[in-house]
Amino acid sequence: MAKTSPIQFIQQVRAETRKVTWPTRKETMVTTAMVFVMVFLACVFFFAVDQIIQFGIGLILQIG
Repeated sequence: MAKTSPIQFIQQVRAETRKVTWPTRKETMVTTAMVFVMVFLACVFFFAVDQIIQFGIGLILQIG
């Protein structure tokens, strides 16, 4: 593995960060909104599944 001096390392890091394409404010807001929507849908889904399983177990325990 080649040794890199600290100055070369910093130069390489700066060169790489220039290549990064940062998201716009609008892209960030849309992505954040989509994350919140997906979290909400996951919450609803798991709540529904939990209620169905709870109902099924309740039926099974009432039989015995």
